[in-house]
Order: sequence, then structure tokens, then C-alpha cells
Amino acid sequence: MGLHQRHAAQEMPLLLPFTLGPAMAPRPPFIARLLLMLPLLYQPLTLTAGAHRFSAPNTTLNRLALAPGRGALYVGAVNHLFQLSPDLQLESVAITGPVFDSPDCVPFRDPAECPQARLTDNANQLLLVSGRAQELVACGQVRQGVCEKRRLDDVAQVLYQAEDPGDGQFVAANTPGVATVGLVVPGPGRDLLLVARGLAGKLSGGVPPLTVRQLAGPQPFSSEGLGRLVVGDLSDYNNSYVGAFADTRSAYFVFRRRGARTQAEYCSYVARVCLGDANLYSYVEVPLTCRGQGLIQAAFLAPGTLLGAFAAGPKGPQAALCAFPLAQLDGSMERARRLCYTAGGRGPSGAEEATVEYGVTSRCVTLPPDSPESYPCGDEHTPSPIAGRQPLEAGPLLQLPHSISAIAALQADGHMIAFLGDAQGQLHKVFLNGTQGQVYHSQQVGPPGSAISPDLLVDSSGSHLYVLTSQQVDRVPVAACPQFPNCTSCLQARDPLCGWCVLQGRCTRKGQCRRAAQPNQWLWSYGDNCCLHVQSLLPAHHPRQEQGQVTLSVPWLPALAPDEYFHCAFGDYESLAHVEGPNVACVTPPQDQLPLNPPGTDHITLPLALMFEDVAVAATNFSFYDCGAVQALEVAAPCRACVGSLWRCHWCPQSSLCVYGEHCPEGERTIYSALEVDVQVRGPWACPQVKGLAGPLLVPVGWESRLALYVQNLQHFRVSSPGPPASYHCWLELPGELQKLPASLEETTGDTGLIYCRAQQFRPTMAQRELPVPIYVTRGEGQRLDNARTLHVTLYDCAVGHPDCSHCQAANGSLGCLWCSQGQPACRYGPLCPPGAVELLCPMPSIDTVEPLTGPPEGGLALTILGSNLGRDFADVQDAVSVAGRPCSPDPSFYRTSDRIVCVTSPAPNGTVGPIRVAIKSRPPGISTQHFTYQDPVLLSLSPQWGPQAGGTQLTIHGQHLQTGGNVSAFVGSQPCPVWEPVCPEAIVCRTMPQASPGEAVVRVVFGRAQRTLLASPFHYTANPQLLAAEPSVSFRGGGRLIRVRGTGLDVVRRPLLSVWLEAAAEVQAVGAHPWDPPPRRSCGAPAAAPQACIQLETGWLQCSTVCSVNSSSLLLCRSPAVPDGASPRRVFFSLDNVHVDFASASGGQDFLYQPNPRLAPLSREGPIRPYRLKPGNILDVEGEGLNLGISKEEVRVHIGDSECLVQTLTLTHLYCEPPPRAPHPTNGSSTLPQFVVQMGNVRLALGPVQYEEEPVLSAFPVEAQVGLGLGAAVLIAAVLLLTLMYRHKSKQALRDYQKVLVQLENLEIGVGDQCRKEFTDLMTEMTDLSSDLEASGIPFLDYCTYAERVFFPGRGSCPLQPALEGPGEEGRRAPVHQGLMQLSNLLNSKLFLLTLIHTLEEQPSFSQRDRCHVASLLSLALHGKLEYLTDIMRTLLGNLAAHYVHRNPKLMLRRTETMVEKLLTNWVSICLYSFLREVAGEPLYMLLRAIQYQVDKGPVDAVTGKAKRTLNDSRLLREDVEFQPLTLMVLASPGAGGAAGSGAGQHVPARVLDTDTITQVKEKVLDQVYKGTPFSQRPSVHDLDLEWRSGVAGHLTLSDEDLTSVTQNQWKRLNTLQHYKVPDGATVGLIPQLHNGGAVSQSLAQSCPSGENIPMLEDGEEGGVRLWHLVKATEEPEGAKARRSSLKERERERARAKAIPEIYLTRLLSMKGTLQKFVDDTFQAILSVNRPVPIAVKYLFDFLDELAEKHGILDPETLHIWKTNSLLLRFWVNTLKNPQVIFDVRVSDNVDAILAVIAQTFMDSCTVSEHKVGRDSPVNKLLYAREIPRYKQMVERYYSDIRQSSPASYQEMNSTLAELSGNYTSAPHCLEALQELYSHIHRYYDQVISALEEDPMGQKMQLACRLQQIAALVENKVTDL
Repeated sequence: MGLHQRHAAQEMPLLLPFTLGPAMAPRPPFIARLLLMLPLLYQPLTLTAGAHRFSAPNTTLNRLALAPGRGALYVGAVNHLFQLSPDLQLESVAITGPVFDSPDCVPFRDPAECPQARLTDNANQLLLVSGRAQELVACGQVRQGVCEKRRLDDVAQVLYQAEDPGDGQFVAANTPGVATVGLVVPGPGRDLLLVARGLAGKLSGGVPPLTVRQLAGPQPFSSEGLGRLVVGDLSDYNNSYVGAFADTRSAYFVFRRRGARTQAEYCSYVARVCLGDANLYSYVEVPLTCRGQGLIQAAFLAPGTLLGAFAAGPKGPQAALCAFPLAQLDGSMERARRLCYTAGGRGPSGAEEATVEYGVTSRCVTLPPDSPESYPCGDEHTPSPIAGRQPLEAGPLLQLPHSISAIAALQADGHMIAFLGDAQGQLHKVFLNGTQGQVYHSQQVGPPGSAISPDLLVDSSGSHLYVLTSQQVDRVPVAACPQFPNCTSCLQARDPLCGWCVLQGRCTRKGQCRRAAQPNQWLWSYGDNCCLHVQSLLPAHHPRQEQGQVTLSVPWLPALAPDEYFHCAFGDYESLAHVEGPNVACVTPPQDQLPLNPPGTDHITLPLALMFEDVAVAATNFSFYDCGAVQALEVAAPCRACVGSLWRCHWCPQSSLCVYGEHCPEGERTIYSALEVDVQVRGPWACPQVKGLAGPLLVPVGWESRLALYVQNLQHFRVSSPGPPASYHCWLELPGELQKLPASLEETTGDTGLIYCRAQQFRPTMAQRELPVPIYVTRGEGQRLDNARTLHVTLYDCAVGHPDCSHCQAANGSLGCLWCSQGQPACRYGPLCPPGAVELLCPMPSIDTVEPLTGPPEGGLALTILGSNLGRDFADVQDAVSVAGRPCSPDPSFYRTSDRIVCVTSPAPNGTVGPIRVAIKSRPPGISTQHFTYQDPVLLSLSPQWGPQAGGTQLTIHGQHLQTGGNVSAFVGSQPCPVWEPVCPEAIVCRTMPQASPGEAVVRVVFGRAQRTLLASPFHYTANPQLLAAEPSVSFRGGGRLIRVRGTGLDVVRRPLLSVWLEAAAEVQAVGAHPWDPPPRRSCGAPAAAPQACIQLETGWLQCSTVCSVNSSSLLLCRSPAVPDGASPRRVFFSLDNVHVDFASASGGQDFLYQPNPRLAPLSREGPIRPYRLKPGNILDVEGEGLNLGISKEEVRVHIGDSECLVQTLTLTHLYCEPPPRAPHPTNGSSTLPQFVVQMGNVRLALGPVQYEEEPVLSAFPVEAQVGLGLGAAVLIAAVLLLTLMYRHKSKQALRDYQKVLVQLENLEIGVGDQCRKEFTDLMTEMTDLSSDLEASGIPFLDYCTYAERVFFPGRGSCPLQPALEGPGEEGRRAPVHQGLMQLSNLLNSKLFLLTLIHTLEEQPSFSQRDRCHVASLLSLALHGKLEYLTDIMRTLLGNLAAHYVHRNPKLMLRRTETMVEKLLTNWVSICLYSFLREVAGEPLYMLLRAIQYQVDKGPVDAVTGKAKRTLNDSRLLREDVEFQPLTLMVLASPGAGGAAGSGAGQHVPARVLDTDTITQVKEKVLDQVYKGTPFSQRPSVHDLDLEWRSGVAGHLTLSDEDLTSVTQNQWKRLNTLQHYKVPDGATVGLIPQLHNGGAVSQSLAQSCPSGENIPMLEDGEEGGVRLWHLVKATEEPEGAKARRSSLKERERERARAKAIPEIYLTRLLSMKGTLQKFVDDTFQAILSVNRPVPIAVKYLFDFLDELAEKHGILDPETLHIWKTNSLLLRFWVNTLKNPQVIFDVRVSDNVDAILAVIAQTFMDSCTVSEHKVGRDSPVNKLLYAREIPRYKQMVERYYSDIRQSSPASYQEMNSTLAELSGNYTSAPHCLEALQELYSHIHRYYDQVISALEEDPMGQKMQLACRLQQIAALVENKVTDL
């Protein structure tokens, strides 16, 4: 393959079908574009967290290969090849498709050879590594599966690709579903390729299933002269290959196919070939079976074993794993070979056990018995291919639920580990242990449902596994031992590769544990040992007050070396351990080393660890207890707590101490711990204690009572020495006080006794019926006796809870309560009441309230009577109640003693009225003051009469006497209708329940046991309403946006709601009822309260709702609910009574979205209180954020006072509205100015008052004032009139002119507002269209090289550096010159040389400023690849420059570009900000440029003078009023046109022009429209095309600026326009190539005026004195005529008039400025990084300038401001603003250039520190932006401030950025040309440079002068030679 062809294949492999033939077929345009887009289809790799992963979006991965030595990974994919590092980082990528191809065609050069060819994806079928040749073999499915060779270190480089492959080079299957497997095997002196594949496509019939192919030689991949598995009939032998494997001697191929021709069953096979057998003489295959299973699905050759995964059998799991020992496999094959060689294929029994397969003529033979040994790999005379008939069978090691698609295995640490990938993307790790396999870990690797590819690879170190699925490659650790933190998890993982390394304290592979070979050092999951643990502790705990020894029992403790030891760690305290066998003894820490007990506990538990160095070998917990703390924790029973605790604590009763050990004072008895076994006095039952109360248990309040308590074991207090007996006290814990009573001890027999408390009256401070009072006993000075259990004395008070006589008599008789009439009658304890005051009979019953007071005549109503003395029990009232004279039956279940009776009424006639009477025997009856009425409820009507079957309808039942009874319930049909309270006499409101189906249902109401039915008007259940559409689906959080909901049956809904559920923050609160409940009504007469906007749900969420209005049966109008701040919407839905529909269901799947509320800035920049001054007719522009996110333009309402401001445009950040022409009235009387209010749904934003600027209107004067004013005015007028008459004849004409000017100015000022408004609306529409165009075509940025050249060498044309042509015979000088320039490049890397060179050149008087800039740019180009070095040089030179200016005027530094360092700085900033230009600032700058061009083109432009009606530059303003009409021409675009015209001939493209445009101007506008998506440099020139007007079929007229029809008058020739040719609106025109032999006049014009704007024609356009004009003549009269004016006065007057009248048209500048204002603002904001991070280069530069100022002691902030402005804003941005062609491939006309100059000047004024002052004499251009410049100044100040406050740019970050930028400009020839030109400048001052280098001592040491002389010797006199 030739060099040229190899490069072509490397760069564009997809074009091979077209590029490799001598005749190249034309490529369809869309295919060309598609091929260009291919590199863009690949997206960068995505790394997921945790595991290493590689994925390529929208790309299917096919094959995986590993380069053993390098560790690199290769991924074959559809249309791609990827090269990855071992950790899956992308290193290289190659594009391999799609390709024009067809499986029915052989590879072709010309597409005409294969008409059915289509663009075909190229899936990778085979991917192999050739280690010897360091090549990657890749075979795709296209071009009949031909292969190519690529470099291993860069897959993008193709080493070989067949130009015209023959059928012998068809390798892989050309169908993706057909498997191809292969091996690269070493041969003698060469590598061979073994490939096996299935049958695929009609052209693959001649490709054998197995072939041997050459990798090297003249025809790689050819099988000529090599072995091929010849097959008689391929359809009978369609092998489906599973895998190919090789060991040191043989290659094995695993496949499945039908058996012999007569067999229909499929079988699994393995074939073997000798590695050195290039002819396949040694081919042998035998069947494989896995007992009870199906066909083989995957295989792997492990050391000594072939592993196979088989499909499921008829029952059971989906897959099974079988292992076939390689010795048995080879033995089976050798047996078949021996039988076929020596026995004709028949076994000892005579049955055929081996045969020759594949339908070939060869047969098994009978050769000598030693033939198999003599020909181990067969020969020409041996039979082949041999097939054994006896299958090799194995039993399944393992069965799995999913089919296995991949197998890999690893022999490690003496164990065989298999890795199985299944069809669901799971990876299973299997331990093959003998005859069984065990899955010990499964993990999901690929996406669920995505099968793992058979290419499952283990890396060369055996530590990681590469897993391939169709979407990704994963790197999975073979064993993840370190992830197990402790021994238990390590061993429970059952990973055979992992074990616990005891003395290292971590889970490791066996090889990583240093002492793994020693016993008990490395614990294995499958071994007999378990994790080290502390089996026992002796003692189990220890008192904290004393040190002691603890013995730990730790089985299987590993042995240590003699100089090593264990130690114990009690928390932070460590002590040496003494080991004896499994026992380890340690000393406990002293008391002061132990932490304090936690509050409320009696011990501290510390971790106790047996340590080796810093590793915990075994650990447990150990407790240190404190007996004193045990006593303190249990106050009620300290002794019982002490001796009954977990610890060995004993009690000293005499001294009340809890102690450990034998520590009671001498002579004092000890009560021992219950844990002691050999003592009698032990445990809680031996403690002195109070057993219980002897009596009484109930103590009446106010009566003196004596308490007695049983005590036990008080004998322990007796001491041997005599003394007075101890005193005892009883203590009662009354509420609020502790009562102490003296007590006496009365001993009884044995160890028991009685303690009597002194008699006492008890009166607790709080009266309670029963009060349990705790009681305990103390001995002596506060020594408390233990309570055996909790003891209480119950105080009771008869007066509490017995308010009347009946209650008192009903009390428990044991309490002794009586009703006492003494004083205030009350219930008292019997002895407290004098005998005569005891009442045995209670008073008459008293009735307080009765509910309800009405009931139906049928009776059966439950009546509740509340009162007092209503009987002591139910028997008293059983027959005692009557209602209105009718008996009422009490209900025993609801009776409450004395105060409540519930009885059921008896029937009575309607209208019966009477009181309630309760008569208890032997007492007078009680009669109620309230009367009960029997009344008959009547149902009259129903509203509404229909509702949805889902229920939820609010139903009102109208009638009379409906408030009958207390329990009213309603039913609709059989369903209850829950009633809403309260029930009113005339109406019952209820809510319907769901009904099974639509239909009628009768309404009934139940009053107690009475029922009323409304038969006349049943309720109709209708079908549920359906919602079909809802829009819009977005709103602001403030809500209130109108949502239109369409559906069916909507008018049956009573109360439709739009609701949103919100998950609210804690601070967002809402108070309300359950959402189904209506807000409670105040009373029957009052209207219902307004529903709450938001209510709290039981789940804690908020529900905010709005009520929708039913417009018709098919339309609901809803307002979006407001959402409180801090709440997150979770569900938006409609509630149609009981029908709930999610918004997404109603809107066709579109969820409802809430956007943040819009923010609007106040109208006045001085604040919201200050009025905004509005000129009538101006458009109002309101700035804000997020304005159109949740609303449309039509929905926004803007009001100024009581009038509306019509919204014209609404964008994300701007709202434009047209205010009313006259000042509206304010809406509130308190304000004098109308407020500007924006209403967006519920969001109401008041932006401040608006003041119209109008002529002041005089207020009405009083009559007296008018008279006085009139007299004074009359006198004044008389005086003025006298003076006026004197000068009237002089000023009459001037006044008339001036008044005319005033009228014109007034009219124009009013018109400017209208004009500006309309212009801006049109411009916004145009810019919106432009934005959509840019999405398709993109902004026409220049490439970096062109950009850099235009910045470095401005004004030098498109080719600034061009080598001079070589003279004859000078070719031989090329090499020395090249060598010399390379040496010069190296010499420039010497900082000393470069600085000396720069200083020397700048010192030369003849070295001009132009030379300095040129040399600086040459250096920038030459050192572009070393930007860090260039930056260092620039820093040094800037430091020198600062030192120079500090002593003069520091403010002048960097003001101009006078030195080389200043030009270097310009170039450096331009390099660093190129990406910022493209990514950030480019778009707004391009939009500004296009907006200017659009505005200029909308008005007439004079082609001769260059003046335009629409401009910002007053010198370019066309002041005359020119009549013009816009036209739209239909341009017949040619097929070759770009942009919109690129799709075919005959397409019409509309183009906007003016009827006053010259033909050249029309052509420019037409080209702009037709080629709007094409960069300017790629468009045809306007002078190469003619404009042809086409009318009808044959009417063709070529239009030109000048022709025979041009009008010439008085030596003035007018250029032809569309108006001249009378071209109508909508006319069809075409652009045709210009004829070179015709149109001489037109050509001369084209040369003099190429663009109509670029070169205004102010001079005579033709010879003979004829002058050209277009819209206005340059001068109306010749100079001679001017000289003949009659007088000087007339000339002055005429000049004044000529100056005054055109000034009126200056308002056009204001209109233009207002229209472009938004785009100017956007550009300035992008430049000044508003709300964006600043580029790092800017931060770095400004930090350096700050350092320079600090170094030189410059404290003046103004100086630093000037430096920064000069170095960045003025040096770079102003140049970019004025010259956008530096960054864009565009045409910039003179008018656009003039406008950009005004904007650039505005930007310059904004950067200055001095105050911006304007006056009457200021230039118009400065007056235009006078109001905006202060705001821009603030932006600049904020920009500098933000940069100063941001974090500093580090040296490393900047260097990293510079290194990245260094690679952007890699054009080597330009670098050589730059060096050549640089040398020419050195040559000019050669002697001075040499002298400077020789004078410098360091330069002498470095021999810089000598090196320059060597360069000169090579280059001298051949400067222009390369």
C-alpha cells in the first residue's frame, strides 16, 4: 500500500469505496455531510462512581481484546474501535462506519457496481492481538467481513487495509447474528490466524467454517496455500461457534450443530488442531454432553480443564456448568484418531466409533499401528477431518437460574475460580471445589437484561476482570478482600481467595499475609478454624477501686517469635499480656486511670482488646463496678439493690454502706451478695425492710388515723455494746410536702415486728377523691429501711366526686360516706357529721337540659336528660320518666348515676307539646322548664338533581321541620349521604357517596326511627366527567394563571377544584380541616365562609386549591393555586366532586410545573419611589428575570394608573409595552402620579410611579389675578411691541425659518417613539428567527489559526507569512537553512538571548514602531508552542516597563503599543481569550452585529456617498428624506447554494430589499439571504454574479447598476435601482454567473464600488465629466455657481438654513440607539463577565499588575485602574468590538463599521476614571449614550472589584491552561516562516546584537554570540530560502 493511500485510509477509512479507484463517483451531498458528522457522533467516555467503567453513548459494543504485555484494552463496537488504558481511560478511538455496503455485493470501488448498497453500520465481528507483530486485527461485518491491521499503540492508525480484496480474504461473517471466533497462533517464523465462523449470506457459501490464514506477506488474511476445513454441503454443516482456545500444543474450537447428515438432533462438539498444523491435517472433533442438559452456550479453557456452560434440560434451572478434564478430552480425541488411522474407524466391538466428517471423500483407513505416534499432527496421507462418535460426558458441577453467556477461570492460591456471566447482566463467582461448584458472590455488572459478552477477560496480573456488555465495559476486582472490615465478614463472604490475616488485622489474599504458612495465622473460609475471640473472662468484672489480674481464654491463638509479645488494652490503658497456651493474663488499670461512671449507672464498661502491635487480635467488653454507686441509685431499697445487683457487693446495715469484699466495720454484721453461695445471711430477703401496711389501707381526710407497718430483719441492727435504742419515724410524701411522724417499734416473735406511726389528721393541699400517698420508715438519723415493695396509703375525701345526695348514697359503703346537711349540704365521712344532720332521703330530681327538644310523631327518639339527683341507680328511674305526658323508656346502657337519663319517646299526635317529668318514688317529681314538641318533618325538593356516579356532590334537601330529633341521617338510594352540620329547619346539606352505575336514586331522610322519602324528585347519578385536555401546564408559584380544561360531562360537577399537594418545610404552616370537610358555617342563617386557600392534610402535607368555574359541559376555567415559599409541589390534580384526575392524565402526560415567581427591576434606576420620566410615544422596556417561564405575553396585564399598557413583547429578561398616549389618572386618590403595575396571574408587581413629560398646563387663576395679570401683560406687550417693530424688518425671515424648525422637531419627536417601538418589535422577531437559524448552522467563527494570524498581523491580508520563491539552483540550500532556523528556534528558548535581542532591537533608532509590533508577533508565533515560557518573558519585560514608567508618569504605561512587550501582551491576551470569545462573548457580539446589519438594511443607503438613513454615526447619517418601499423578491436559488438553498434546484428563497436599492445592493442582500448559513469566505463574490429578473416563461432581463437605460441629466448619471426597472413586489429573480465579455460599464462600476457601501464614490465615476449619484447628489451646484452668489449675506443665510433643516433628522440616531440598546447591553455584560466566572488569564494578569503596583509603591487606585483598562479592555475588547471580522467570518460594511465605532467609543468612555461630562458643544456620538455611560462605568468598577476579591489564580492552574493552549497552533510551516522573517530583522542589526551578546558576561559563558554566528553561517544570504 502506498504512503498516500495509507494516509487516506487512516484519516477517512469510510471513504475507501470511493477514494481508492482512479475514477471517483460523485458523492451525494447529504452523504458527505453525514461523513463529516461521524467524528461528532462519539461522545466522551463516562466514568461511573466506584467501579471503573467505560461506555460510549449510542454505541453498541461487540468484542473485547487485551494486549498481554501492555495491559491495554481494545473494544470493537458498531462503527468504532476504542483503545483503553488498563483502568478504562480512553486513549484512542477509530471510526469504522457506517459504510456504503450490501451483503449481496463483493467489495466495490464504484457505487454503481452495487445498486442495492445502503449506508450500513459496521459491527465488529473479530478482534485479536498479534503480539509478535504488535498489531491489532479487526474484522467488521461490512465488505464481506474483510479485516484490517492497526497499530497497537494507536488504533486510529491503519497499518493494512485491502484495496481490492478477493474472496480468499473474506474472513468474518457478514451478518451480526452469526458468530466468528479466531486465534492468533505462533508459527515457525510467523504468526498464523485461525478463524472459525458460521454460515452467513449468499456470498459466504464458498467460505469454509474453519480456515488458516496468513497475517504477514503480500496478501494478509488470505487462506491461499493454507488449510481449509473443506465441507461438502455447507447447509448440512452449519456450525455455530461458541469459542476458540489454545494451550501450548493445540487449538480447540467449541461449537454446536446437527450431527451427521442423517441425524436431526443438534449436538455440542469440541474440535482440536495442532498449533503447528497449517494444513488442518490434525483436525479431530468429538461430541460433548453435560448430563441431563441441552446444548453448550459458552466455554473456557482453564488450566487442565475445559469448562462449558450448557442450556437447561427439559426441566429444572436454565443453565448448568460442566468441567471436562483436558486429559480425558485429549484421550477421547486420540482414541478417535487411532481408530480412524489404524482400525477403519471401528472399535473393538465392531461398531463405528470414528469417521471422516463434513461430506468429504476421505475415509478412515488401516495404517500401521504406530501411525498415530509417527504422525501426531497428521499428514497428507492420513484421513481428515476426523469425528469421534463417542461423546465425552460430564456431570453438572453447578446449576443456575439464568442462561450463561460467558465463562472465564483463574487458578490462584491452588484453587480454581470460575467467573460466569449470564444473560441478565449478572456476574457470578464460583469456587470449583472437587466435583461441585459453589457460587459465593453474584453482582449486577451490566444493565439488567443486557447479556454479558463471551469476551470475559482476566488481566495479566490476575487481579481484575474485564466484563463487556453491549453498552459498557466494567473493570471488576477478582477478589475484593479489603472491603471486608473484620474477620467475621471476611470469612462469611466465603471467597476462596480471601482470608483473615490475624496479626495484620485485615482481610487479604493469602500471598499478602506474611505468615500465612504458619498455623492460625491466616484464617480461611473453607478451613476448620474460626475467628479469634475471647471465650471466657476470669473474673468477669472487677471493682474499680482496686487493681487485679484478669485471665482471658483465647483459643487458636497464633504463636509469636521470642522477641514479640501481646498486650491488653482496657480502653486507652495498656498492660503487658502473659500468655500460657490459650490463656492470657493481664493487669487491670488503677482507679485513677479509669473514666468516671456515666451518670445514672453503677459501672463503666470498656472494650478489652488483645493486641499485637496496633492490631486487635481478639476483643470483648469488661466492666468495672462501684458498689457505692449501686446504693445511691436505689433510694427506696438500698440494701436490696446492693446485695441483689450483678456485682459482688455486700451491705453493712449499721453503717448503711454497700461495699465490695469483706469490708464492713468491726463488730458489724454483714449481709452478703446473693451471688455468694456458702453463707447464710445473703440476698435481698436478708435485708432489714418494711414488708407492708398492717392497717388501715384507706384513710379518710380530716379524721385522725394511726398507721401500722410490718417490718422484718431488724435484728441486724443489734450491737454488742449497750446503748439507747434507735428512734424510728414514718414519712408520708403528700403533694407539695413531706410529712414526718414519730413512730414506735413493737417487736413480735422471730425476725418480724410492727412499727406504729403517731395518729394524725391528713389534709392534702389538693382535694381528690382518692390519693395514693407513698410511705417509708427511717431509723435513727435518716437511715432508711428498705421497702420490700412500693407502699402507699390511700387518702380519700367523700366530698370529692359526690356533688349531690344521690352520688353520695351511691358511693362504696366501706368508705362510710353520708349526705350531711350541716351548714353547706355535702357528702362527708360519717364520724365528721353530727348524728342529727345525716340525711337519709335525697331531695327531688332537678332537670337542667334536655336534648333534642323536637321529635317525630312516630316516637322512637333517644332523649337525653341532664341534671342532678336523678336516682342512685337505674332501678330508681326505670318507670319514672314521661315526655309531654307520654311515657319515655330509659336505656340502662346510657344511664349515669344521678346526672343523666337517656330514654326513648313513645308515639304521640303531631303538635303535642309538654315538659319532661322525672318522678322517683318517695320523692316529689322533677319537672323541666324546657318543653318537648312532637312535629312532622316534610321533604319538599332537591338541589342539584344530578351528580357524577363517583359521588362527592354537595346535595341540599329542602323541606319543613327538618331539624327534628338530634340524629338526622340521609340516604340516596341505598348509599348513605353524610350530613354536614348544622341541620337547619328548612335545609339539610349532605355529600353523595359513589354509586355502582348511573341511574335514578330516591332520597330519604331518617329522623330517629322515623323515615321520610322524597319520591317526587329522585336524584340522577350521571356518568363521571372525563378530562381530555388541560393547558397550559406551567405557572408561577404565585398562581392565578388561567388553565383551560376540556372534557365531557363537566356541568354535573358542583364544586370543581384544581389542587396541589405540597411537601412543606417546618416553618410553612396551614390551619384547616380535612380536605373533604367544608369550612364550618357559623349558623343556619349566615352564608358559608370562603374556603381556605391551603389546608393541612393528615400526612403533614399542605393542599392548596382554587375553585374552577364551569363554562360549559366541555370547558372548565381554573386558576392555578398559589404555592407558598418553602413548599415543594408533589401532585397537581383536579377534584371533580369525588372524581380525582392527575393533571398529567388530563394533559396527555404533561406534568404541571411551577416556576419561580418573576422578578422585575424598578422602572426608575434611582429606586422604586422615584418617578420614571416617560416621553409620550416611547416603548417601555422593563428588565427582569424569568419573565416568560410561567406565562405568555397575552396573559400579562400592565397598568399605568387606570389605563392599560399594551404588552408587545415578553422575553426571559425583558417586557416591552406600549403605554397610553396621554397620562392616565392614578387609581388611588392619595397619589398624584399613576403607578406602573405588572399583573402576572396572582403575582402583582408595582414598579414605581410614572411621570409623563408634557407641556405644563396652567392651573385656573382667580379672576382678580387674571385682571391684574392682564393689565401688567398689556403694559409689557406695549413696550415689547415697540421694540419689536424696530427690528421686525431684520428678523422676520429668521423667525419664520425657526418656527418651521420647531414644528418639524415637535412632530419628529412624537414620531420617534412610535418608530422606535415598531422597529424594536420587528428586530426582536428577526433575531428570534436568526437564533433558530444559528441552531442549525452555528455562528461562523474563524478557526484558531486564522484568528491568531489576524490578531498578530492586522492589515497584512489573509496570508501574512509567505515564503519567498526559490531561485533556480537553490534547492540544495534548503536543508542548511532549515537546520539554521531550527537552531534559531532553540536559541530563542534561552531567556538571556531573547531579552538581549529584544532590548538591542528596541534601542536601534531605525527600528520603527511597525517593526517592533511585527517582531513581537513573529516571536508570539515562534514561541506559541511554549506559552509558559512566553508568559515568563512577558512578565519580565512588563516589570522592566513598569520600572521605566514609575519614574516618569505611571498612568501612561500600556497606553499605546509602542514597545514589543505591549504587542506581546496584546497577542497573549488574544490567545488566552479565544475560547472565552467562542463560548461566552461571541454569541451576544454576533447578535449585535446582525442586529446592526438588519437595521441598516431596512433603510436606504446611498451607494455613492455611503450615507444611510439608519445609523448611530452622525457623519454617516443620510439627512434627506428619501421615499422608499420595501419589496420581497423570490430568489430562484441554484442547487449549489448554501443555507436554505442547498437542497435542490428550483427552490424559491424570499429576500427583503428596498425599491431604492442599486442592483449591487440588491445582490448583496440576496446573497445574505440565500447563503445565510454559509461563512462569508465561502460565498461567491457579488461581482461574479448578475441579477436576472424573470417574468413569465421566456422573460429574462439582466439588471445592472449602469446600462443604456440609465438616466443622465446635467452631467449627473443616476445609478439604476429596482424602482428604475419598475420591479414589482414578489418578483422572481435569479443569480447567474457574470459574462466576462459583456457589461464593461457594470464592471467598471463594480471595481469602483464593489459593495455599494464599502467604497463610496465621491469622485467622478466615468470619464467625460459625468458624475454618478444614487439618492442625493454630493453637491447640488458646481463651485463656480456658488461664487456667483449675489451677496455675502445671502450666502450666510442659505448656509444657516442648510444646516438647521437637516438637524431634524438627528432623531433617527436616537431611534436606532433605542432599537439596539438591548443588544449593546448584552454584549457589554458578556465582556464584563456579569454573573459568570472570569477567565483565569484575566485574573492572572490583573494579579500580576497588582503585584507590580505593590512592588513599586503605587497606591493610587486610579493608576491601577488605568493599567488594567489599557491592558485588557482597551487593548483587546475595543479592538474586537471595532473589528468583529477578527473572530467571525463575516462581511462588515462601512456603515456597520461606523456604528461599531460609536459603540466601541462608548465602551472606551465607560472604562475611564474621569467623570463623563457632556455639553451643548459635545459631539452627537457622545450625547447619544450620555445616560448609559454612568451605568456602564459601575459595571466596569464591579468587574474589577469582583476579580480583585476572587481567589487568586495559582501558578500551576495558569501553567496548565497555557500548556493546553500551546497545542492550538501547530502549523509548522508558519513557524518556519516566522523564524525566517525574524532572522531577517536580526540580520539588519546583526553586529549590534552580536556586540550585546559578547558584552554580557553570562552570555559569554553560554556562548550565545557563537551560536548566533553558527546560525548566520547556515542561513546567511539565503534568508528567503526554506
